Amino acid sequence: MWVLKKEPPTYRMSLMIDIRKLGLFNKMAKEGGNTVADHLSQMTGMETEMEITKINFIDVSDIKTHVGHQEQIGISIEMVEPPHGHILFLFEAQSGTELAHGMIGDMGETDPTTDGFTDMERSAIQEIGNIMTSGFIDGWANVLNTTIDIGTPSFIFGPGSGMVDDLVGGRDTDMALMFDSRVQAPDSDVDVKVYTFPELDELVGLMQEIEV
Repeated sequence: MWVLKKEPPTYRMSLMIDIRKLGLFNKMAKEGGNTVADHLSQMTGMETEMEITKINFIDVSDIKTHVGHQEQIGISIEMVEPPHGHILFLFEAQSGTELAHGMIGDMGETDPTTDGFTDMERSAIQEIGNIMTSGFIDGWANVLNTTIDIGTPSFIFGPGSGMVDDLVGGRDTDMALMFDSRVQAPDSDVDVKVYTFPELDELVGLMQEIEV
C-alpha cells in the first residue's frame, strides 16, 4: 500500500491507496489531456498534442510559485460531484489570440495588434474554455467509471498565482494534488497548461473502487 501522510499541528490527514492503482493518476492526466487536444484540433483546425509534465502532491504555496505571478488568461471550472475541487487552464494572451483566430476564421473581425481582446475573440476564448473543461472532465470520468457534473466555466485575466489562491487557498488542508499537463500546438504559438485540484480524500475513494 502507498501511504501519504501530512500532519500539521491543527489536523491529521492520511490517504492510503493500493500501489497497483498509482498508474490511474497517469491515465487520468493522459486521458483528460488527449480529450482536450482532440477537441481543440476539431474546433480551431490546429494540430494539438498533450504532454504530461508533472503529477505531484504539493503545498498550495508552492503551486502558486510554480504558476508564477505574471498576468495570464485563466479558465476555471468547479466539479460539483466527487472528486469535487477545481480545474484551471492557464495560457498567455498570445496563445488565447491564436486559439480565438483559429476558431473564428473568416467569420469575424480580429485585430492582432490591439491590446486585450475584441468581443468576438473573448467570446471564442470562453467557448474554447467550455470545450476544454468539459473535455478534461470527460476524460477523468472515463477513467474513474463515473460521471462528474461541473459548474459554469469562469473566464479570468490576471496573475496566475492569484487564481490558484482564489481556488484552493482557503482549503482546510494546505496540500493539493497537482496534475501539470500541457497542451501544445507545435505549428502555432499555442501553449495551454492544465492544473487540477481535486479533493484528495474523495479522489482516493473513487480510485479504491476501481478494479485493477
